[in-house]
This record gives sequence, C-alpha cells and structure tokens, in this order.
Amino acid sequence: MSDIAINVDHVTKVYKLYNKPSDRLRETIGLKVPVREHYALKDVSFQVKKGETVGIIGTNGSGKSTILKIITGVLNPTAGSLVVDGRISALLELGAGFNMEYTGVENVYLNGTMMGFSKEEIDAKLNDILEFADIGDFVYQPVKSYSSGMFVRLAFAVAINIDPEILIVDEALSVGDVFFQAKCYRKFDEFKEMGRTILFVSHDLGSIARYCDRVILLNKGVKMEEGTPKEMVDLYKKVLVHQENQKPEGAKELEEKQQETRWKKPFEVNPNAIEYGTKAAEIQDYVLLDEKGLPTNTIEKFTEFTIKMRVKFHEDVEDPIYAFTIKNLQGTEITGTNTMFEKMTVTPQKKGNVQEVSFTQNLNLQGGEYLLSLGCTGYHDGDFDVYHRLYDVCSIVVISDKNTVGFYDMHSKIEVKND
Repeated sequence: MSDIAINVDHVTKVYKLYNKPSDRLRETIGLKVPVREHYALKDVSFQVKKGETVGIIGTNGSGKSTILKIITGVLNPTAGSLVVDGRISALLELGAGFNMEYTGVENVYLNGTMMGFSKEEIDAKLNDILEFADIGDFVYQPVKSYSSGMFVRLAFAVAINIDPEILIVDEALSVGDVFFQAKCYRKFDEFKEMGRTILFVSHDLGSIARYCDRVILLNKGVKMEEGTPKEMVDLYKKVLVHQENQKPEGAKELEEKQQETRWKKPFEVNPNAIEYGTKAAEIQDYVLLDEKGLPTNTIEKFTEFTIKMRVKFHEDVEDPIYAFTIKNLQGTEITGTNTMFEKMTVTPQKKGNVQEVSFTQNLNLQGGEYLLSLGCTGYHDGDFDVYHRLYDVCSIVVISDKNTVGFYDMHSKIEVKND
C-alpha cells in the first residue's frame, strides 16, 4: 500500500489566448487564427505523503489555484498526470455548488452527494455540520435569504465536517467573524492531530509557517523549490524583490547597490497615498529593509527591520524632525516615533542639502498587514511646520507563527510551579 496521497507528475496547463472572441469560434470551424499560449503551469511535479501538511506559496499568477483545481478535478491538465489516493474535500470556492433556491439543510445533502457521500453518511454528520455553522433556524430557509456571512459559514461547515481523507484549502480559513475563524483554525488543528493529509495554499505566510511540514514554492507556473517552511518563506521573499538568483552580498555591497538603484522598491506603493506640507523639505525616496538588508515590505515577527527615507531641503530648515507611524488597516495608529521623541537633535539644514534617516527596531507586532506613514516636520520661530507628510505610502506585512492578544506581543516569559 502506497504512502503517497497525491502524486503530481510533470503537469502542464496551457491556455489559448485569442486577440478577439470571434477568433475562438473561427478556430473551431477550422480557420487559422492568431493564438498565443499562456502556461499557467509548466512541468510541475511533487508528491504529498499521507498524513503530511504541505503548503503551496507564490506570487499572484504563479499557478497555485490552478494546480489545486487540477488535483480536485475541476480542471484537466494539458499534459502530465496525477494520482490521488483518498477522498477529497476542497475549500476552494466556498458554496460554488449551492442551489440558491434550496434550504441550508437541502444544500448540505446536495453538496455531500456531489462529494461522493451516501445519505447515511451525511445523516451521521448533519448535527456536527449544523452545530459548526451555527446559523440557527436559517438552515431551514432558502439559501438566497442568507447574509454573505451565513452563506460562507454553512459552506465551510459542510466542507470541513464531511470527514475527508484529504483536505485541500485555498485561502479559505479566514471566513466569517473572528470567533468563527478561531473555530475554523481549531478544526484545522484537529485534522492535523488525526493525521489527515492537508494541501494548503495561502498568502498568509504566518499560517504557512505554523501549520505546514513542507512548502512548495511556485513562480510563474514553474516549481522553483520545495523545503522547510522557513527556507521557502526566505526564498519567497527573494522572489518578491526579484533577487532569487543572486548570491548573498555583504552589507557594504548591498548599500552600494541601493545607492546606485536609488532604493528601487520591489513592493507595491500606494498610488493614492495622501501627501501634504510646505515642501520646504521633501521626502524623495524611502525603503524598508529586513534583517538581512534586503528591500522588502514582508518582515518576520521578532526580527530587526529598518525604515529609511531620503529628504531633500528646498529651503533652509532650522531643526528638522523625522517621523514614521504604523497603522492597522482600520486606520488606528499602533506605534511610531520621531527624532524628537528619541531625543535626537538634527542639525540645521541648508537649501539643497540631502539627508538620509534610518529607523531600526525589532518587530513585535502581531502577524498581519499594516500601513506605513512618513513625515518631516519642524519648528520655525516657535511655530510648528509640516514640511512633508506621506500617509499610507505602503503596507508592512508581518509574518508570524505565534500571535498573542492585541496589537503587539509582550514576549512574555512564563513559569509554572507546583506548591
């Protein structure tokens, strides 16, 4: 008996791209039309052992969802083959098979039957499914009357409680409110403890690091590498900054390269960032660096990172103050500092001067996504002046395999003793 649950063997998926919709029809009747081929996957091979939790990561368009749809039978490969040994439950597009006119209970039986379960098997699981969904008497109402939250709760409850041998998850653990999300993660932990096979795709690198035994990195449809979560997350960060093929550099060489490239940012910059000020001093460039000195906005929790900005003075400024602020996505200021708070005096600057300022600190924020704001202010003749402020210029993604309560981690040391 094989210990391999999923065997993906040289799988390729090609899509034909047409210049206009009518070209597709013309090709079906034998006419020659211009066609471009897009490789969603190219010669991808990997295995998942029974009882193993394997993660798949990669940038958008790397082929993550495509490979999951091929494994679940939603798509057929253009070339290659795969073998799946075990009954699959897939959390891909939640509720995709629901009939909006049916009640919640009727949809439970409909979805269970589509997954290959008998009525008796679904009967045995019905109470668990309804209890997990926790939507009350709405289970007896047509699904079209549900809120979006109730809909995904029921869909998730069906998929997670059918008791599959192989669970396939595509960005589906963070559904519903925070309490339902906690329930989903507990169920995920139960699956691991039961020794079930799990294939897990997520942009949440913290969850990947926490749950996965092994990680596969895809890039532009090609499998780059596979290994431990830490190894693959580190490589993924290099992919994000297009440095996956570069040899490690020393701090001096890296600094020289940053000077040459004028801090080209590999991460997405907010095109709608709010800016204002007199522009007596102007923030002309900025970058985030991880503990290895690589420019990235994806930082691991408990590591050191640096925020740098370059400021040019268009007028004489007596006492510039440099600042940064980090907010959550709801706009609440979580932390930040400035040179005045840190009791650092910056000398007066003349018109035409350029200064670089670096803020280096340990990252104790919980895993998640945050927004960065930068500023240069000061006092002139006793009055406070804003020279240049940039609000929400980019995001900071914190990777964490251990979160606590609130916004930041107190890094508590715990001791338990018997009397």
